[in-house]
Amino acid sequence: MSTNDIPDTSQTVAAGELRAFIERIERLHEERKDLGKDIADVFSEAKGRGFDTKAMKSCIKLRAMDSAQRQEEESILDLYKAALGIV
Repeated sequence: MSTNDIPDTSQTVAAGELRAFIERIERLHEERKDLGKDIADVFSEAKGRGFDTKAMKSCIKLRAMDSAQRQEEESILDLYKAALGIV
């Protein structure tokens, strides 16, 4: 048996590890897709109950921000609205 006939174990191990990472990522993508469907279902339910889903999404975005970030964004938005005469 020559050295060309012996598989390089480091490549075999790396390939197996790579495959495991890829499979984990694929499972997580599936879970994310399922979660996206669940979120869409909740928004549909809220819309059916008369809530404005666009406003809900804005609230979710604002709640994810810290106070300083939220204040900065609101200040910039106010400045832009004033510049455009939207106030």
